[in-house]
Amino acid sequence: MNTIVTVIFFIYGLVFGSFFNVVGLRVPNGTLFAQTRSYCDTCQRTLTWKELIPVWSFLRQRGRCRQCKEKISLLYPIMELTTGLLAAFTYYRYGFSEQTLLGILLIALIIPLTVSDIAYRKIPNKMLLFFTPLFVVLRLFNPQPSFWASLLGTVLAFSLVFVIILLSNGGMGAGDLKYFTLLGFIFGPALFLLLFFLATLYGAIMGMILMRLKKGNRKMTIPFGPYIGLAALTVFYFGETILQWYLSFLS
Repeated sequence: MNTIVTVIFFIYGLVFGSFFNVVGLRVPNGTLFAQTRSYCDTCQRTLTWKELIPVWSFLRQRGRCRQCKEKISLLYPIMELTTGLLAAFTYYRYGFSEQTLLGILLIALIIPLTVSDIAYRKIPNKMLLFFTPLFVVLRLFNPQPSFWASLLGTVLAFSLVFVIILLSNGGMGAGDLKYFTLLGFIFGPALFLLLFFLATLYGAIMGMILMRLKKGNRKMTIPFGPYIGLAALTVFYFGETILQWYLSFLS
């Protein structure tokens, strides 16, 4: 039974991953509701249902629009598959629980923000404003950490990142600040500090890899949102285990 439900979560994750792609690509430029049906971003042709099957349509069409033959962004199949896997893993790990609800909501926040930051170097206020009250309501009904700990995490996240922005002369943007602040509320102070450390670690590692590939081009800009999201997922699934291991190591 658990296997069947896990597969169902995976399938729904694929479907919602397709929608999250659309949200992430169209909210920043105000075209989310430009048409009621999905369309090719290049030739504006309305897509048929055969072209909207997550992952499979991309593979079947060899990554190109059937009419104009323009390349389809790899973000579509990657994020669809990622969302499906994350949804399935969330259920597999937590079953039917409030933690699963938190995980699904977190995935719904992270995926479109990641798409938007990769495509436009933007973390849209509209997405953060949409999800903030949902996480506040969820925290009221599931006080782990406590609501006061969430508020402390919010203050800590805002203060820490704001100071870093000032000292680094814009090394992070206002979108990163708001994103981190919301995650501080979600996770509380202790897990947020772990999240912040992991985000900077992931970003530094990928930055060094990209600089190697770009032969040391220091002027390139690297979106930080994907690493914030990856760190948030790491902390959500394994944060308590990592902290317990660290404390036992210190003792």
